[in-house]
This record gives sequence, C-alpha cells and structure tokens, in this order.
Amino acid sequence: MNLVRLTAGKAVANTALRWVPPFLPVLEKAFGATTGQMTTILGIGEMSGLSTIAVGSRLDRGRERAVMSLALLAIAVSSLVSLVGTTFTFAIGFVLVVLGVANCTVAGHAYISHRVAYAERARSIGLYETSWALALLVGAPIIAVLISLFGWRGPYVVLALAATGMAAVIWRSAESSRPLPDPSDPIPTPGWRSITRRAWFVIGGSAMLAMAGLSVFAISGAWLDDAFGVSTGGLGAVAMGFGAIELLASTGSAGFADRFGKFRSTMTGIALVMVGQTVMAIADETLWIGVVGILIFLCGFEFAIVTSFSLVTEAMPGARGTTIAMSNGVGTVARGSGTIAGGLLFGAYGVEGTLALSAVAATLAATALVISRRGRV
Repeated sequence: MNLVRLTAGKAVANTALRWVPPFLPVLEKAFGATTGQMTTILGIGEMSGLSTIAVGSRLDRGRERAVMSLALLAIAVSSLVSLVGTTFTFAIGFVLVVLGVANCTVAGHAYISHRVAYAERARSIGLYETSWALALLVGAPIIAVLISLFGWRGPYVVLALAATGMAAVIWRSAESSRPLPDPSDPIPTPGWRSITRRAWFVIGGSAMLAMAGLSVFAISGAWLDDAFGVSTGGLGAVAMGFGAIELLASTGSAGFADRFGKFRSTMTGIALVMVGQTVMAIADETLWIGVVGILIFLCGFEFAIVTSFSLVTEAMPGARGTTIAMSNGVGTVARGSGTIAGGLLFGAYGVEGTLALSAVAATLAATALVISRRGRV
C-alpha cells in the first residue's frame, strides 16, 4: 500500500513537470516567449535537481517520508508562483518544480532500495516509475481540458491543490523508518567522496541516457507544432500516446528486467532509442512517421532509464541513498544541459540538430555502462 501512495504522489509531481514541454506552444503565447527562451528556462530549471546531493545522507538514515512530503509542498508553491503570469515567475516556478520532482524521485528510489532485494528491485522501481507515464496518460488530457476551459492558469491551480493533498497523505501514512540493515550488507560509506569509480560510470551512463531523452522530449511539442501544425487538442492526444507507450515501457521493465537482466534490458532500451531517432529524422513532413518515431524513441528511453535506476541502486550497496542522490544530481546537469542545447539546436538546425545531440548522448550512455559492467575501472 505504501508503494501505491508513493506512486500516486510521484504521479502528481511528474504531471507538474511533464505537462510543460508538450504544451510549450501554449505557454510561449501566454508569456510572449520563443521556443529557445522557454527551453533555456527549462534547462536552467533542471539544475535545481542538484539539491538532491545534499539529501543523500538523510535518505540513508531513513528520512524518505520527510523528503518526499517537503518536495510535494515545493511543487504546490511552484504552481502558485507561476500563476503570477510572467516569464520570470514561470522560471522561478519551474526551478521549484524540478527541485520537488528530483527530491521526490530520490526519496522514492531510496525507500524501495532500502526495503526490496536487488533480485526483485526492478519490479518495484518499474511500478513506481509508472508515475512518469501516468503523468502524460492521465495528466495530459486533464491538462488539455483545463487549458480549454480556464486557460493556461487552470493546470497550475489544480496541481497546487493535488500536490498539497498528496504531501499530507504521504506524511501521515508512509513508513518513516528504514529497516535494520542485513548483517551481510557492506559497511556504509561516509559520503559522496567514497563513491567508487565503477559506480561513477554507472551514474554517468544513466545521466547520459537522461540527456538523450530529455533533449528530444523538451522540443517535442514545438516540433509537432512547427513541422505538422498540431493543435492544442492534438498535442494533448499525442501526449496521451506518449504516456501509453511509456506506461508499457515502465510495466515492461517491472515485468521483465529482473528476469532478462537489468544491464541487458538497459542496453536494449538504448538500441530502441537509436531506432526512434532514425525514424524521426526521416519523417520529413509526414505526421504519422514522426509520431511513430517519437513513440519508439520514448518507449526505448523509458524502458532503459527506469531499468538503469536499478543499476544505480546497487552500484554501491553500502550507501544506496548517497549514490541515488548523486546520480540524480549528475543527471540533473545532463538533463539541463541537454534541454538547453537541444532547444538551441532545434532553433538553428531543426529537429535534426537535436537528434544529433541525443544520438551522441545515447552512445556515451551505452559506452559508460559497458565499461562499468566489464570492470575496466
């Protein structure tokens, strides 16, 4: 039951974050901003995820409930700030959204990794990360309706209320203490300076994978609007498709990664990412090819990134919370840099420029994970 509550809270947090890129054209018009300006804000905002580095030791001491509840409250505040309605307040609000989502994510992963054996962990993390897909599958159509009825401010009001409610639910119901460690576990390490070289390669691989995915997702709505003239309602429908594919990928990770192997599953997902990149590149002006390409891309990305989280949780078993928090911090820099660069490349060279960046990042992710697997460090 705790996993259900945590997943519901994470779904609200993810919706607050994920509705922005698909509906970016709506916000651009509301704030009088360009795609490049908005993606730069998104990229800079991603950097607030570095805050997770500071909570690693607290997660290792069983403070997951407090971290997650405070993260959801930060998301509620972010929505209220964004309601002011300027580009500046949108930027502040997005910083707070990322701060909340990042800390919500690491708290959930730490909670699971402290309580579920590695052999079964991909299942639990996969189920928890269905919240990422639900943010689009369920959240996107709700967002589209709210925008149609109340304008761009509608989603912010509803998300502020939902985040506050889930913060209260998790604070009151989630287990607050971590179980006693198994005597066979390694002795906990004191902090991030003790992270092993092998663990750094796992962290780097997951971060590059995040860059590959977020650089493309950030411009997805703008690309569909510019290249194919997709309307707001159409963007909502496509975003639902994104969510459905990602839900399939997350549940696939939950159902198969433990048996197929977490490393092989991650590498398979990266291969699908590259297939999706290729299809998007050849779409030209054909909408259905473009949509198929981005769906393949997102399916591979979601399957790979969710499974890679399990690799991260066991990269250094003696300090899982510290490793998870550091991984999110490094991933934050990768996501933010990828979002900014992806938006600028999109403005200068079209989707091909963004796809080139994504392909390089995916290749680096696969290389880092292979090196960590083969023990060359």
